[in-house]
Amino acid sequence: MKGAPTIEELHNEAQYEMLASVKISEIRDFVVSQVADDKKLIPYYAIYQTLLFLSGVFFLSRAVVLAFRGSPVYLGVVAISLLFDFTLLVVIHELLHGIALKIAGARRISFGGSLRKFLFYVEADRFVMGKKTYLAVALTPLFVIQAIAVAGIIVFNGSPLVYFFLMLMSIHSFFCAGDIAMTALFYRFPGRKIFTYDDASEKICYFFAEKRI
Repeated sequence: MKGAPTIEELHNEAQYEMLASVKISEIRDFVVSQVADDKKLIPYYAIYQTLLFLSGVFFLSRAVVLAFRGSPVYLGVVAISLLFDFTLLVVIHELLHGIALKIAGARRISFGGSLRKFLFYVEADRFVMGKKTYLAVALTPLFVIQAIAVAGIIVFNGSPLVYFFLMLMSIHSFFCAGDIAMTALFYRFPGRKIFTYDDASEKICYFFAEKRI
């Protein structure tokens, strides 16, 4: 089976069409455009995310009510979870992307981001990925973290600690929204193979589609 094309082949206009070249600093605008254009994947994830958001609001509100009723431990667990979610969870999320890239065969991986924009990313310099590889890398944090959250909810059901995992599941769904939006591009060109790679020196992410014969 033929592997992914080389970067030189991707830039051969007779074989591939460049769909987008996105500066890493502008990746958020690109994600927003994918959300607006996609009608297949994003609407379903939006429903999932809305349900988790509502559940997060519910359990946060319930923790506040319980605190006023003399059981502040639930609100304390929620506060610890929120602190974890917006600090260590961000690091873990990106590390999971990096691990998935290493498993896929990427050699040069780097991490970056902007705290001011709350934008974080991992780059695999000049590592070409097709649909299957990209989806595996993009969705690894979603499946791993959400699976851990579900396991925690089951194990600690009936304990105040369950609120930690309930909030973890709710907040992490928002962290994965960008990953889901990026994968949507791979479903917008039926019958055509899509490839992508990062150029770390240029700080640009490229997307290509195989030209129809």
